[in-house]
Amino acid sequence: METLATVPPLARAGVVADTVSALDRGLQVLACFREGQLSLSSTELARLTGIPRPTVTRLAATLAHNGWLRQDAETERFTLGAGALVLARAFLSGYDARASAREPMQALADVTGGSVYLAVCDGMEMVLIEACRPRSRMFTARLSVGSRVPLANSALGRTYLCALGPEARAPLVESLRLMRGNEWPALEESFTQSQKDWSSTGVCLSMGQFHSEINSAAIAVRGPDGELLVLNCGGPAHVFDEARLRQQITPELQKLARTLAKATGGEAMIPGDIE
Repeated sequence: METLATVPPLARAGVVADTVSALDRGLQVLACFREGQLSLSSTELARLTGIPRPTVTRLAATLAHNGWLRQDAETERFTLGAGALVLARAFLSGYDARASAREPMQALADVTGGSVYLAVCDGMEMVLIEACRPRSRMFTARLSVGSRVPLANSALGRTYLCALGPEARAPLVESLRLMRGNEWPALEESFTQSQKDWSSTGVCLSMGQFHSEINSAAIAVRGPDGELLVLNCGGPAHVFDEARLRQQITPELQKLARTLAKATGGEAMIPGDIE
């Protein structure tokens, strides 16, 4: 079961000036529903949010009344309602890059036999907004649109951090250091290597650090509005070893990034390409 420490930042944020506390708490409740947390009881919601159970029950009931949640009549457990889907579709429709990226992403998935993802940052995680899998039956990481991966130990997250630049990156890295505690020294060492890789190729690697059996590489594209989009390609560690990631996947990702940048009016975050 997920702990409070792994709930998205929205769900952990305290009430600040110029916010409505009841709405803030309601959003904390909604933020608890993620992959692996599709059905939650009032008790579980109270533990995840830190909100007293009677209050969280009223909040969930209000959300259910308005279509954001549903409550099972027998178990009294809550799940997301149709209102959440409407928002999700509206969010995804705002990314024109998805349509431009889908065809070349699928082509790369089929050529390499790996999964190819497009993601944006949300708080301290990356959220997938497009996912393409090879048509072969090779074992791959079964992530899908809406899946979240951590900034600290994923190729997606490390690439995002590198592409941000030092001023914007520093506070995020400090937050990661505090969040990860004793894990941070090892993560920092591998992130330092990622920064070196990014400075030379624009690509960062994750060698089993996010998923022990999966290796991957990622590259960033800056959209015309300035937002960073990150592309990832990877698969089983025994197939996507470091040599293949550097020699084959890296050039393919650079090509994909340039294709997407040209289609969207953005910029591939590749040394030598960056203006």
